[in-house]
Amino acid sequence: MWGLSLFVPTMFIAMLFYAVCYLLKEPQRARWHRHVSRVWMNFYLFCIGCPLKVKGTEHFKKGKNYIIVCNHSSFMDVPVTTPFMPHANKTIAKKEFAAVPFFGWIYSLGAILVDRKNEQSRKQSYAKMKAVLKMGLDMVIYPEGTRNTTNEPLRPFHDGAFRLSAETGVPIIPALIFNTKKIMPPHTPFFMLPHIIEMHFLPPQLPNGLPVPVLKEKVFETMKEYYVANNVW
Repeated sequence: MWGLSLFVPTMFIAMLFYAVCYLLKEPQRARWHRHVSRVWMNFYLFCIGCPLKVKGTEHFKKGKNYIIVCNHSSFMDVPVTTPFMPHANKTIAKKEFAAVPFFGWIYSLGAILVDRKNEQSRKQSYAKMKAVLKMGLDMVIYPEGTRNTTNEPLRPFHDGAFRLSAETGVPIIPALIFNTKKIMPPHTPFFMLPHIIEMHFLPPQLPNGLPVPVLKEKVFETMKEYYVANNVW
């Protein structure tokens, strides 16, 4: 109840600042959106007892952009990805998020929305991701496609992020989020447990002309090995 009662009023305050996005063009809009999100989420996470620790930001080089592939095991992953990436970015998200009152509006400002059941929508979203990279922003993708509600470290990856890297030459940075499943377990409704969140960035993986399946498997094994070695079950 505390988490929900705090989230709603702070969201409405943040919306006043998000409105500035309508006066800006990309990539300035993405930079402002990330700045507002970071201030809001720093305050919110502190107040609910879920402070965030970030490691590996040194892998992001100034003047370069990246495709960040991140594991996804809880709804708590959403407020820590876009705001706390070292560079301004866009994320790819299901269009259903846009239907969430008020929050959907905020989320859609910083995301590329896709209807996964519509082939035309998928093609358009892929073209938009290329445009995001072309303008110098990072692209954040959950390669598992949906939350991992299993007991496995990761769900199998989809091809999209790796095909995007292979076709554009933009390096992939693997990112691992720890402990969000402990805070909001997938099978326990209306539950939140305070816990430290950690987000670790691993060294960039260059496409180097690798076939998409090979690149995907390489990144998957890198992330799985790191997650198993660093997660406290």
